[in-house]
Amino acid sequence: MNTISAVATMAQRELLNIARSRSQLYSSILTPLLFLLFLGNGVSSGLEPANLAAGNFTAYLVAGTVVMTSVFSSTFSSASYFRDRDSGVLRLLLSTPHHPRVILLGKSMASLGIGVGQAVVVLVAAAPFVEFEWQYGVVAGFGVAVAAVVLLNLMLTGLAQAFASRIQSMQGFHLLMNLALFPLLFFSGAFFPIDGLPLWLRVMAYANPLTYAVDAMQLAAYAASGEGFIGLPTDFAVLGTVAVLVYGLGLSRIPRLTQSGQ
Repeated sequence: MNTISAVATMAQRELLNIARSRSQLYSSILTPLLFLLFLGNGVSSGLEPANLAAGNFTAYLVAGTVVMTSVFSSTFSSASYFRDRDSGVLRLLLSTPHHPRVILLGKSMASLGIGVGQAVVVLVAAAPFVEFEWQYGVVAGFGVAVAAVVLLNLMLTGLAQAFASRIQSMQGFHLLMNLALFPLLFFSGAFFPIDGLPLWLRVMAYANPLTYAVDAMQLAAYAASGEGFIGLPTDFAVLGTVAVLVYGLGLSRIPRLTQSGQ
């Protein structure tokens, strides 16, 4: 079996395992959609935010909801690493003639595919019910949003793989992922504009790679113009660079075969 076939086989195995876990699939999609439904409509109707570029908070929140979906997906999908390790399957996989990075590449490709798929489902499900401007047109704007989603999930998949290869327990992995990603999510412009934040928080926001994913998706679908946003060239330059570096880091970390709790 050549390298490409091995990667494809590993990816297919991971996709089938995730597809069997219907609760994981449903919760990763429905939780962000419920968040968008209740928080978006509640704030838009109750507080009437006026300092948004296009004035509609529910539409503004879609980009953040898509990013949240990707964060959930990267965390849940990487749980298969711990199941395989603790059951001894990972040891068997790594004993094959293929390099360990081939196994990791196949598993990460499946996680990437699931993350992108779930994020796109949330975007498509939300689009008919919110007031998007689509300043580049629907087709081009959707393409820009999907490109941002792919780079974002590439980065998150690499980060999850880097953590999972060194943390002994699934509980510790989820704790560290939440500790690392949720502060970044809140200071990314996902739930409120970063322009009105104090200077030190704006500095943190601009140092946050999730900020550029949110900005790209807002420019693609939500915004009527580029005024008040970072801009797509900067968004994709930063997001692409960080995604490649972090994904490369994740693949470079050969997993430990210790059992959790030992």
